[in-house]
Amino acid sequence: MRNNLKALYELQEIDLRIDGLDGERGQLLAEVEALDAKLAEAREKIAARQQESQGVETEKGTLEENLASENENIVRSESHLKEIKTQKEYQAVSKEITGAKKQITELEEQILQKINLLEELSGDIAKKEADLSELEQNVSVQQAELRTKVDALESGIKSDVANREQTLKGLPASVLKRYAKLRESRRGVAVVEAKDGNCMGCNMHLPPQLYNTLFRADDVITCPHCQRILVMRQEIMEG
Repeated sequence: MRNNLKALYELQEIDLRIDGLDGERGQLLAEVEALDAKLAEAREKIAARQQESQGVETEKGTLEENLASENENIVRSESHLKEIKTQKEYQAVSKEITGAKKQITELEEQILQKINLLEELSGDIAKKEADLSELEQNVSVQQAELRTKVDALESGIKSDVANREQTLKGLPASVLKRYAKLRESRRGVAVVEAKDGNCMGCNMHLPPQLYNTLFRADDVITCPHCQRILVMRQEIMEG
C-alpha cells in the first residue's frame, strides 16, 4: 500500500503540473487568437471604408450621368429656341433652360462633394492599410514567440503524460477511480499531505488517532472534512 500511496502522490504532482502547463498553453493560444482577432478587425475596417468608397463612387457616377443628361437637355432646348414662333412657347423653353442650369449647378456641387469625400476616404484607407501592414509585422513576431512558448509547453506536457502513463500502471483500478472522482470534485486536487496534525488540503485539524494511522502508510485514508486522500510525504518517500 505504501507504494500505491507514493504512486498516488506522484500522480497528483504530475497531474497538477500538466494542469498548470495546459493552463499556460491555453492562455498563450488565447493570446494568439486575440492577435488574429485584432488583425481581422483592422481588415474589416479597411473593407468597410473600401465599400463606402465604392458606394460614393457609384453615387458620383449617377450624378455625372444626370449632369450629362441635363447638359444635353440644355443643348436641345437652346437649339429648339431658334424654331420657336410664339412668345409663350419661348418663355416655357427659357424656363426649362433656367431650371436645367440650376440643376446643373446643384449637380456639380454634389459631384464636388463626392470627389472631396472620395479623397478623404482614399487617404483614410491608405493610412489604415499602412497601419495594418505594420500591425501584421508586429503580430507575426509576437505570434512566433507565443508559438515557440506553446511548443515548449506541449513538449513538457508530452513528457509528463508519458510519466503519468508509467505511474498509472502501478495503481489498482479501484484506487484510480477514487482518485479521478476526487480530482473532479476537488478542483484537481485529490491527494494532499497531512502535516503537524492538519490536512493541508482544507487546513482542518485531523483526529489524533487517524493522524497516527497515517504514519503506517498501509491504507488509503481520507480527510474526514474534505475527503481528499491523505499521505505523510516523508513516510511514503522514505518507505
